[in-house]
Amino acid sequence: MKEQIADFGIRSTLKILHSNPEKALPRLVNVADTFAHGTFPAQMDAIKEAVGNPDSNIYQMLVRILKERDADEVDNLIANFLENAGVKGWNKQKELREKYNCNIPWAILLDPTSACNLHCKGCWAADYGNRLNLTYDDIDDIIRQGEELGTYMYIYTGGEPLVRKDDLIKLCEAHPECTFLCFTNGTLIDQKFCDDLKRVKNFVPALSVEGNKETTDFRRGEGVYDRCVHAMNLMKENGLIFGISCCYTSENYDVVSSPEYIDQMIDWGAVFVWYFHYMPVGSDANIDLMCTPEQREEMYHRVRLYRDTKSIFPMDFQNDGQSVQGCIAGGRRYLHINAAGDVDPCVFIHFSDSNIHDKSLLECLRSPLCQAYHDNQPFNDNMLRPCPMLENPDELRRIVKESGAKSSNLEAAETVDDLCARCDDYAKAWKPTADKLWEKDHRVGTFSH
Repeated sequence: MKEQIADFGIRSTLKILHSNPEKALPRLVNVADTFAHGTFPAQMDAIKEAVGNPDSNIYQMLVRILKERDADEVDNLIANFLENAGVKGWNKQKELREKYNCNIPWAILLDPTSACNLHCKGCWAADYGNRLNLTYDDIDDIIRQGEELGTYMYIYTGGEPLVRKDDLIKLCEAHPECTFLCFTNGTLIDQKFCDDLKRVKNFVPALSVEGNKETTDFRRGEGVYDRCVHAMNLMKENGLIFGISCCYTSENYDVVSSPEYIDQMIDWGAVFVWYFHYMPVGSDANIDLMCTPEQREEMYHRVRLYRDTKSIFPMDFQNDGQSVQGCIAGGRRYLHINAAGDVDPCVFIHFSDSNIHDKSLLECLRSPLCQAYHDNQPFNDNMLRPCPMLENPDELRRIVKESGAKSSNLEAAETVDDLCARCDDYAKAWKPTADKLWEKDHRVGTFSH
């Protein structure tokens, strides 16, 4: 009955969303908050404040989306996100977390393929080779199992997922209640694909752009920047929702987080940008690309500034730990399944003790490795030091060894000691800065699995 009430509230509000956003936006947030059962109260309060104030940056951004984007896609994504991934999914996840005493993910990352048409510097995916694939039936089965657990959010990475774009569109059709996000280099997006996106209405690309033409082509190859910009122009012309993904390093952090580049992303039509800290993973990992404490602190401040002042929503996977109360890996909020079917706790941590071809999704979540994450999260009390690899390498060493997990990088296996050794000095250097920021700015909240 609660789900039916929420569904009615969301669907009835969507009918007036585009004609009366001043009334509809606060109502949508109130419906979500009512059925969130007090989860993340600080975040909900901030959202309520933003959508209740027509002069706020977030409100202006949402109105821009309503005016410029395909109305049917906007309505469908909101309904799926709030009703399915939110109300229905969250309640089911909560019930099963308590029943099985394990993590149940809000989102699942999948590698449809290890194949890619590029070879970017610092990308571990190239180590996997071009021979691995999850079949359509594999992915369909994972999603069906996930829906039974209350998981309605699926994120594709790789490899280049759009190598398999025909299958991915079919999966959108097969699972209309789910929302799909895809990290892509953007070079395979064409008008036919845009037509498909407008038809299915539940697929959102996030294009990887490393700043300007020089910095993007340096990492991704000559001509990639122009092809990516062409793809964004196409999607903007078609009224589609999309975002941008940026890996920030010691060499490019200033470019990809500059106010000029933020304005450029807005001009391209992106509605969000997801920043990822460079991780020293893979056979060609370069620790010199890891940010200094001063550089990472600058990213921390810039992202928060832009959320208040720019018509785009920036997120920082590493510096926004306080918003999600620490590490979200190991199934607490997400996990990763690679193209060979190995279940990793995180897209950046390639160790596994389970394979989706041998176990059910629930069995994988109850495996020793995922259970170790469940039992040890958070890995410390400072949510700006969330990761068991980057900021707490001794924790990852212990978890991997105690669980018996093995390297899931089939092309260039590495030991947990080799991986963590690249992070030891970084973790020590970042701690004083993280502690200073946490003491000054953090919001007090209760950690929950």
